[in-house]
Amino acid sequence: MPTLQFSSHIQTFKASGHETRLLIVDELSRVQRNVCELTKLVGADISIISNHLIQLREAGISASDKRRMQVYYSLPPSCVLQLFSCVKVVYSYSPYESSESNPG
Repeated sequence: MPTLQFSSHIQTFKASGHETRLLIVDELSRVQRNVCELTKLVGADISIISNHLIQLREAGISASDKRRMQVYYSLPPSCVLQLFSCVKVVYSYSPYESSESNPG
């Protein structure tokens, strides 16, 4: 049975476990965007993008900043991008390489 110790980890993985949210995180890693800009980028309805942004913010992956009538989203200083880089490294290895280097 999972403990409370891992509940924030689970929330972060769940929030980052969707292709659209990964696209949003990738874009926010370069520049702040508002929901309209992200809607154009993704090509989805504004309500869907808003829900994705809420999930990212609640998981602590993104941050928001209201400027007059617009809310801009960004990535706060965190190691989330390092986690994504780590995932890329893990998937770059062939399963044959790991089994050959670790017999038995």
